[in-house]
Amino acid sequence: MRVLLVDAFDSFVYVVKNYVDLLGADTTIVRVNHLAEVDPLTFDAVILGPGPGHPEDCGYLELLDRVAGRKPVFGICLGMQAIAVHAGAQVVRASSRQHGKVSRIRNDGRGCFTGLPDTFEVTRYHSLVADETSVGQVADLEISARSLLDGYVMGLRRGRSLMEGVQFHPESIGSQYGHQVIGNFFREYCGPSAGN
Repeated sequence: MRVLLVDAFDSFVYVVKNYVDLLGADTTIVRVNHLAEVDPLTFDAVILGPGPGHPEDCGYLELLDRVAGRKPVFGICLGMQAIAVHAGAQVVRASSRQHGKVSRIRNDGRGCFTGLPDTFEVTRYHSLVADETSVGQVADLEISARSLLDGYVMGLRRGRSLMEGVQFHPESIGSQYGHQVIGNFFREYCGPSAGN
């Protein structure tokens, strides 16, 4: 399985690559400002990595225009926010920054959360969040996880568009079940033998 991992200038991208490689994938990292040099449709799946800034300014939306409904996309942090904005939801400033903070989430047990406990601890690095009200107004966008600390959206799914994302960092050592979250995404969207 060939995976395109898009780097939005974030130091965590190599940890994400290691997680994906451990699942048996052939992972190619491409910086977001070099996406014109690759054809994302030649990959089996795309991961939108974490990074600084706002999802409208990072270059992810143009990529999502190219792959929506054609290739599975997993978004981490900024990547999940880009999935939300691409679907028509808004991303807003959180009431407090969560940089390196561990908090417990509740998930729906589907998609990337299949077979996992309904609550577990994750590590968060963000100051922006998907606005729950605007998410609820998008037909093909569902909330798959929320923080028990502050109620913020911690997971989103666009099933018909083959997209799923998490606001937290599954690759962080402080996140429980990080390997399983990423592996479940591949099994759900790329077939049962993927992500093992």
